[in-house]
Amino acid sequence: MHYADGKASPCLNVLPNQFKGCSDLNTSAFINRMIQAEKPNLIVFTAGDNIFGADATDAATSLNNAFAPAIAAGIPWAAVLGNHDMESTLSREGVMKHIVSMQGTLAQLNPSSADIIDGFGNYNLEVQGVDGSSLQNKSVLNLYFLDSGDYSTVPSIRGYGWIKASQQFWFQQTSLKLQKAYMNKPKPQKAPAPGLAYFHIPLPEYADVSNITGVNKENAISSASVNSGFFTTMLDAGDVKAVFTGHDHLNDFCGELTGIHLCYAGGFGYHAYGLAGWSRRARVVSATLEKTKMGGWGAVKSIRTWKRLDDEHLTTIDPQVLFTGYSSEEKSIFCSLRIHAMDFAYVHLSVFEFNRLLGCEKRDDQI
Repeated sequence: MHYADGKASPCLNVLPNQFKGCSDLNTSAFINRMIQAEKPNLIVFTAGDNIFGADATDAATSLNNAFAPAIAAGIPWAAVLGNHDMESTLSREGVMKHIVSMQGTLAQLNPSSADIIDGFGNYNLEVQGVDGSSLQNKSVLNLYFLDSGDYSTVPSIRGYGWIKASQQFWFQQTSLKLQKAYMNKPKPQKAPAPGLAYFHIPLPEYADVSNITGVNKENAISSASVNSGFFTTMLDAGDVKAVFTGHDHLNDFCGELTGIHLCYAGGFGYHAYGLAGWSRRARVVSATLEKTKMGGWGAVKSIRTWKRLDDEHLTTIDPQVLFTGYSSEEKSIFCSLRIHAMDFAYVHLSVFEFNRLLGCEKRDDQI
C-alpha cells in the first residue's frame, strides 16, 4: 500500500491528467470501492509495505489511516509486514504490535506456542465449518501468515530477507496439527483441508511457474538471493494450494508449480511505484463450500481468484481456479464461513489482497 501522510503524499507514476490532487486518499478510495463491490468477509493486507516508512512522518498515524477503511466497514482484517514498514518512527516489532492493537484486526504478533521464532507477524487463522454442519468443529480452510523479513542480516549475503528455519518449523508443526484434527475423528476427512499462505517477498520459485495468468512487467522476480527451502517445506506439508505475495508492484501473475499456485496480488497503492496508464489493482480470493447429499454444508469445494482494476468500472480480469475439491454432487451454491483466530494461534497497497468467503446463496454473477 505504501501509505504515508495522506493528502500530503502524492501519487507516483500516474498519467499527467491524473496527477493533480492524487494522493494516498486515492488508495483509501480504492479500498472503499473494493469493499462496496465485493463485500468481503475478510480483508488481507498481504503484501506488506502497508506504510512507506521513508515518507511517513508518524508510523502509528500512517498505519491508522491505511487500515481505516477496513475498520470503518466493520470487516475483519489481517496483515503482514514488508520491507519498508519499519523505516519510520516504529521498529519492525513496534509496527506489528501497533497492528495487533488495532480495532477489528485478526493479526497476531507471533505464535504463543513457539519459544523462538524469527520475525514478527507469524500466525495462522482457521476458517471453521458452518454451524450445524458435520464440520462445524473443524477448520475447513487454513490461512498461514509469515514475516518474510526485510533485508539480509548476513554480511556476506546481499539483498532481501527470507523465511527462516524457525518459521518453517512452526509452519510444519501447525500444518501437521491442523491436518491431524481434520482427518481424525469425529467425521474424519480423506484429505487435508486446503491452505493459503501470505507473505511479502516472493520465493525464488516464482521464476519457475507455468500456466501463468497475468503479467510479469518487472521482467524479474525480486526474491532473496538465497533459497531457504520454504517452497519445499510447503510442498512436503501437502495442504497449501496457493501463495500470495507483493513486493514487485508491476507483477500480477499467478502460475502453478508442482501443485501450488504462486500468485502476486498486483500493484495497489498510489504512493508506490507503478506504471502510468497501468491501473492499480486488487486480487480477490473466493472459497466455496460443497452442498452434501443430505442437504448440509461440507468441505471447501473450490477456491477461485480474480483481480479488479481501479478504473471507471472496477473491471474484473484474469479469473482463475486455484483449487478444486474432491468428488461430490453439490449444486452451485456458495456458503459463508466463519473466520476464527484460535487462541492457540501459532501463528498482500502497493499490493493488496482480499479474501472473500461468500454467503449461503446462489450467485448468478459468480465467476
